[in-house]
Formats: sequence, structure tokens, C-alpha cells
Amino acid sequence: MAAAAHLFHHLGVFAGDFAASERFYTAALATLGVEPGYRTDVTAEYWVPGRDTPSLSLETAPRPTDVTRGLHLAFEAADRAAVDAFHRAAVAAGGTSRHAPRFWPEYRAYTAFVSDPDGNNVEALVKEVR
Repeated sequence: MAAAAHLFHHLGVFAGDFAASERFYTAALATLGVEPGYRTDVTAEYWVPGRDTPSLSLETAPRPTDVTRGLHLAFEAADRAAVDAFHRAAVAAGGTSRHAPRFWPEYRAYTAFVSDPDGNNVEALVKEVR
């Protein structure tokens, strides 16, 4: 059996306030080199330019009960500076800091955690072997 090219192809997040979530994800992910590759009034699909997978699909929740909540979503960063920039941009774009950037020895990673407008835990990290 051949190994998968990626762990996942895409992930969907349903937003309670699409405009607020789009501002948050667009600003935060730009610091990691991830951009909206496709956009409508109710959907934004984020990926690394030149590669449309894996991707994050942000959509307006069809009903209030469909809003994505309780998700922990982690994005790989190139370096500590990108993690720091992610945290600053995410908070400036309406996110709430959960943990400022720091090294977590138990994860062997430099990470920052921010809640998106719906309370999901969004993380940027760079693994470091010490």
C-alpha cells in the first residue's frame, strides 16, 4: 500500500461570523505563507501558493448549530520569527491570545496559541530538537 502524500487533503471550518473569521485567518495565515487561493462572499480556501493541498476551507455556517467549536488546529511555521508574527497578526485581527510565543519542552516546539472568533484553538509552531 502506498503512503498518502499528505496527512489530510483539506479541513473545513464553519464560521459563525464569516467576515470576522476571514479577517482573522487571512491575517494570521499570511505570516506563515498561506494565502486565500479561492474566495466568495461565504467561502475562503487557504493554501500555500502553487500548492492547493493541503488546504483550509473557511465557510459560513449554514445554521448556528453548525459553527465549528472546540477545534485545535496547528500550522507549521518556518521559524520562531514566523510564530511571533502569527501571534501578533492573529491578535490584531480579532483573535484572543491563549499562550504567547514560547518554547514548550514537552512538545520540543516553539509555539503560540490564539483563539479564533469562534473560540477554536489555532496554533503556529516550529519544531526544535534540543
